[in-house]
Amino acid sequence: MSGGCGCDSPGMMAYEQALDQLLDAATSAEESGQPVIQVTLAQALGRILAEDQHSAVDVPPNDNSAMDGYALHIDSLGSDAVSQLVISQRVPAGADPEPLKPGTAARIFTGAKIPEGANVVVKQEDCETTTSEGNPLTINGESAVQLPSIQEKGQNIRLLGQDIRQGEVIMPAGTRLQPQHLGVLASVGIGELSVYRPLKVAILSTGDELIEPGLTLAPGQIYNSNRYTLTGMINGLGMEMVDLGIVADTPEATDEALSRAAKEADVVISSGGVSVGEEDHVKASVEKLGSLNLWRIAIKPGKPFAYGEVQGKPFLGLPGNPAAVLVSFNILARPFLLKMQGATELMPISYRAPVMLTRKAQGRKEFMRARLTSKDGKPCIEPFSNQSSGVLSSAVWANGYAIIPANTAVTEGDEVDFVPFSEVMN
Repeated sequence: MSGGCGCDSPGMMAYEQALDQLLDAATSAEESGQPVIQVTLAQALGRILAEDQHSAVDVPPNDNSAMDGYALHIDSLGSDAVSQLVISQRVPAGADPEPLKPGTAARIFTGAKIPEGANVVVKQEDCETTTSEGNPLTINGESAVQLPSIQEKGQNIRLLGQDIRQGEVIMPAGTRLQPQHLGVLASVGIGELSVYRPLKVAILSTGDELIEPGLTLAPGQIYNSNRYTLTGMINGLGMEMVDLGIVADTPEATDEALSRAAKEADVVISSGGVSVGEEDHVKASVEKLGSLNLWRIAIKPGKPFAYGEVQGKPFLGLPGNPAAVLVSFNILARPFLLKMQGATELMPISYRAPVMLTRKAQGRKEFMRARLTSKDGKPCIEPFSNQSSGVLSSAVWANGYAIIPANTAVTEGDEVDFVPFSEVMN
């Protein structure tokens, strides 16, 4: 792969510059005073923590056994290859055991508290409780166990606080809660959390050519797919939708819809109708009710993008083509919304892998719908054959997007970045 990652497209803004400007304009939840609400742990999935979470307990709360077996003191073992010890007690999980009698072993189960005086657990697979004839092993009439004499002190014991220490910050403010976070919070006994109120995002669709799925198309009409793509992505971020539906293509209806959106939502998003030269009332209404900047960003798909404000609320204008909506939302609108919601991790994780593509350098940074697959047992990236911004079916075939830097020639086998949809679609 040869070339650079700058922007040589005349009159266009580099993606990195556009993203920086957009994020600089975004006001974080803490800065804006986004309301904080209390939710139960069961309601917390996808929410953003408003404050650090501290553990009130040690995890585990005491030394406990990592497996089923026998707890004993290592000094109880003899010098022979095997030792035999009386079984003095049985310790199931949840029990509070008695101190271990010297020279004995305790039958213990996974997660059970280690008896005082024990410092090793021998797993049950290494132990025998019957004789070679199949009779119960006993010592002076008491049940006994035979086990290898060579053991390591502390083996198979999980120490108090080994996972989490009391008072430790287990999750900082700004964490977007996923299932693993809920599990850790539950493990320290936290049942209620302070989180930021979900951001309210209004979406606006305009155009007399748009109709809803389920209706019969008339000549010149198309189904409003962008509404549902945006709804799914916004809901996936745990945000609340203010869905204005399809707005009549008149100045009065557009003014009314945008005013309503600004009153009911924290952010307003439209798809289509805001690029230079388009005949649409959205541009005029946004400029009338606030301000609008029309950007031409050196990316593909999604070159036209608009940022402004409507009655004091941020406005994002996405392109109209379906695949461009999908990409521009994920690479521009998503980090903007996450910052406003209070999240600290704004950008998705990417991976590098060889790409099955050869092409000359192009002036725009390209986000290609692609599939991470394997070839000869090794990971590789296969771009979809048709990268037109109107081909939304490519996103169903793909499982992410490959990032091809601007002004960079690519030869098959070169490594490029790949972002799985699983990183941005939830």
